[in-house]
Amino acid sequence: MVLGLKTYKNLLLAAFLLFLCSCGSRRPAQYSYNSPTHITENAKVEFPTPVVVSEVVAPATWRDTIQARLDSLSQQPLFETTQLGLYVFDLTENLPLYELNKTQRMRPASIEKLITSISSLHYLGGDFLFKTDLRIKGNIANGVLQGDVYVVGGMDPLLSVSDLNNMAAALRKEGISSISGNMYTDLSMKDDLPYGWGWCWDDDYGPLSALMVNAKDNFNSDWNKALTRAGIKRSKPGIKQQQAPADSKSVLCTTHTIDEVLEPILKDSHNIFAECLFYQLAAYSGEKKAGRKQAARIICGLIEEMGLDSDSYQIADGSGLSLYNYVSPELLVRFLNFAFSKPEIYTHLYPALPVAGVDGTLSKRMLDTPAYNNVHAKTGTVTGISSLAGYLTARNGHILSFCIMNQGVSQGRLGRDFQDEVCIALCQ
Repeated sequence: MVLGLKTYKNLLLAAFLLFLCSCGSRRPAQYSYNSPTHITENAKVEFPTPVVVSEVVAPATWRDTIQARLDSLSQQPLFETTQLGLYVFDLTENLPLYELNKTQRMRPASIEKLITSISSLHYLGGDFLFKTDLRIKGNIANGVLQGDVYVVGGMDPLLSVSDLNNMAAALRKEGISSISGNMYTDLSMKDDLPYGWGWCWDDDYGPLSALMVNAKDNFNSDWNKALTRAGIKRSKPGIKQQQAPADSKSVLCTTHTIDEVLEPILKDSHNIFAECLFYQLAAYSGEKKAGRKQAARIICGLIEEMGLDSDSYQIADGSGLSLYNYVSPELLVRFLNFAFSKPEIYTHLYPALPVAGVDGTLSKRMLDTPAYNNVHAKTGTVTGISSLAGYLTARNGHILSFCIMNQGVSQGRLGRDFQDEVCIALCQ
């Protein structure tokens, strides 16, 4: 049989296509081909159509998404000229979530107050009381105290004029209308330094004293006025300093709770209140005239308990005002995690933290965002430094602890804006 030219060409083409199909190893891996059709003498030859097979890509996890968001935020031009320390920890999974320069030592500003507060709750306890003790020594005859009065200072920042009036009234209830002896203040719980170590000359805080009224060093004048209002006369003017004898009698002990002091420390970032709490740690050492060194030693003990080297950090004061404080994002997150693991600490700490868009130093931040009423964190601001550390709940329900430290920022706003972006990214 003689084949026509057209049929002959078709057979040659079919043979060529069969040859190609037999060379499967040469086909690109990403393509799959339909099976070739059977070719007859008059068949119309069609080229097989390639089918693209997409690579199977696993969907991005929540962790991947968060890390990508923070990677993107951390590439801002701001960080070409400033320093960033960022550490986020997933408390629900008990795993780090994101870290960037987490061990970098930086100045904390007021997030130092978290270290002071958590350490105090750990060592002093949630039932700790700030005390101011009014004591007398001597006999009372015909309304006259034939002896001395002592006011033992406990560095209570909430001691008020109203409290002084109550103290003076307590003397009257003891039958005292006149004092023949001396009036003393016992300031032995604290060292004699009026300012924190490393405070700037132009910081408008202090002086610090074991006896302050409304957190100001004006006890003597306010106490004299309270005695006058109570109608108590004094034979000897002036107020001297002397430690109260052990056998003196307590007339009235004025107290305030640690929770009452924590709220202005954390929500309002009150520096003097923080220093008063810091000195309670110093007094916890059992030493008289205790100060920064004793308080720092107590805090360093907790740092070591957390498994970190306390020599890597410097604790200079309780408020974060000092230029000599050096901590790291990792250290702050360790403190936050420690507090979270201890209900006896966390139940006092968490309610005292500012809430984004709601109160304290976060009242005007993160409004109308997923972070609103979610982020509970302490702010920190001094010249060149902006920081934020605390807790939030992610969209998947995980509880996160975090610390963001911006150093070298020309304006605090730049650090705050970045911190807000990070918090929003974590909450979305």
